[in-house]
Amino acid sequence: MAAVMGGRMAPGGPSAGLRAGIEPFIEQLAAPTAAPGGGSASAAAAAMAAALGSMVAGMSRGKKNYVQYERELSQALGKLEDLRAELKAAIDADAQAFTALMQAHRAQREGKGSFEQVHEATRRGIEVPLQVAEQADEIRSILASLRPITNPNMASDLTTGEALARAAAKGAIANVEINAESFSDETFRAVYRARAAELKERNA
Repeated sequence: MAAVMGGRMAPGGPSAGLRAGIEPFIEQLAAPTAAPGGGSASAAAAAMAAALGSMVAGMSRGKKNYVQYERELSQALGKLEDLRAELKAAIDADAQAFTALMQAHRAQREGKGSFEQVHEATRRGIEVPLQVAEQADEIRSILASLRPITNPNMASDLTTGEALARAAAKGAIANVEINAESFSDETFRAVYRARAAELKERNA
């Protein structure tokens, strides 16, 4: 949300220095390397969605017009803070899981690795993005619940957050699906696919 006064940014508004914080990650995504990729981008998008929710809830909590929603706003803030922290960690975790999966496959081809190592790496490559998708879906639900209990002037921030959360879920689900194709345990593969399908339907 850009607060403006007379065509100029209000005191305390965002500064041009924000670019410095995000630019290194964007450039890593742009590099011709397999990781970080869509999984890390999905986690980052979900983290940003949670951050926008925290901003909206935080700017309404404590205000007299929303005092009757103090409990709900505080609960949302606490949950969004936890999710944001977990998703920031998932940015690295997804890249690490993908790298480990590629290394396991390479080692197996070269006769230096085992089926069990590939199996475990594949499982990790499924579970990390699946968790991101589930968290993104939860964030989307929280943001929707904030609409009637927060300042309507910040509705665009919630809309942006919901769009980011939905995109994060879709991207993470795509990673779940592609990694599940090569998972050797048919029972768990079916479980992963069913969960991914449910999340995909909710975030269509």
